[in-house]
Amino acid sequence: MRIATWNVNSIRSRIDRVTGWLERSDVDVLAIQETKCREDQFPGLELTSMGYEYVHVGLNQWNGVAVLSRVGLEDVATSFGDDQPRFGEPEVLEPRAVGATCGGVRIWSLYVPNGRELDHAHYHYKLSWLEQLRSSAAGWLRENPQAQTALAGDWNIAPEDDDVWDMAAFEGRTHVSEPERQAFRDVLEAGFSDVVRPHAPGPGVYTYWDYQQLAFPKKRGMRIDFVLGSDALAARVDGAFIDREERKGKGASDHAPVVVDLT
Repeated sequence: MRIATWNVNSIRSRIDRVTGWLERSDVDVLAIQETKCREDQFPGLELTSMGYEYVHVGLNQWNGVAVLSRVGLEDVATSFGDDQPRFGEPEVLEPRAVGATCGGVRIWSLYVPNGRELDHAHYHYKLSWLEQLRSSAAGWLRENPQAQTALAGDWNIAPEDDDVWDMAAFEGRTHVSEPERQAFRDVLEAGFSDVVRPHAPGPGVYTYWDYQQLAFPKKRGMRIDFVLGSDALAARVDGAFIDREERKGKGASDHAPVVVDLT
């Protein structure tokens, strides 16, 4: 079974890239982030015609998450708990998490808040969101220690110095601050592991490159997209890679797909 996660940065703008990649990659389950559309605007017909079921949650041109599966899609959840933090005035439950059981694996597509600036309300929202995710994920494993669970998505955190092209360029900025990195570690300590890094170690291994200032050809990237697996899932992983080639060419997302193979 092959699972993957990909921040597509607008599914409607990149549906051809997505369907083309699915045809080439032989992926069974794909977690998508930043769909940037309402549920009625999601291009589901193109995906169902390829044999994929899907669940999508989206409100407008911001955020949005989905799970595509050709191995079944059951027990859908559109938030990871009743206490999932809200943001804005008025407060809104942003579409940043959707989960489904696919081929016996519980897949969560997660789009962690960006944080914006260290002194911004969105940064505190990000930390609260991550803490609630940690609490919920720990609870799932307490209920079923043998659960095969994947927390897949755009985490908007570079947890190690090697995960950014130049730490000096990120001084005083989000994504690399110690509270964010500690929040990431807290999720790991709740019973999960980064199942991709052992197969794609750094430094210089990234999943995101800004569109500006020739960041991609200059290799000025960040590693912020991850698949964190429970122990039961991690035991099945026999390979993983970041498909950097998909960041190339016209109309590419600024993120690359992250792929995990399970026995």
